[in-house]
Amino acid sequence: MFERILVAIDPSDARLAALSTAGDMARLMNARVHVVHAVTSTVAAGNVLELEEEDEGRAILEESLAGLRELGVDADGHLVHGLTQEVAGVISAEAQDFKADLIVVSPHHRSSIAALFNPRVSDAVAHASRVAVLLVPEQPATP
Repeated sequence: MFERILVAIDPSDARLAALSTAGDMARLMNARVHVVHAVTSTVAAGNVLELEEEDEGRAILEESLAGLRELGVDADGHLVHGLTQEVAGVISAEAQDFKADLIVVSPHHRSSIAALFNPRVSDAVAHASRVAVLLVPEQPATP
């Protein structure tokens, strides 16, 4: 059913559930996986502030790709850069470039008030996407 799966990850532990789900689906359907990690920045008082170091982002991406490949998944990926408010558009553009037929993201749960001032990337991707979007909730830690 799905042949090209794009997984959008961030530094949070929520990425682990999204990667696991995408990996399982890819193995079942013999699909390719493309992982995208956005290294974000924001503007405050007229200054651009990096919210994540490039090296940290690269390490997260490489760890994610290694995990998928260990499962036997055909996976590649790369870093993208953008302001926080641009991330959903960047993910959508990446999905279009990859010709993805599924986007996998993990939503961050926050109150509706917080979401009003800081919209969830997953919501924006789901509303803007022209392909299926799977929202994978973060799994609780096991003892």
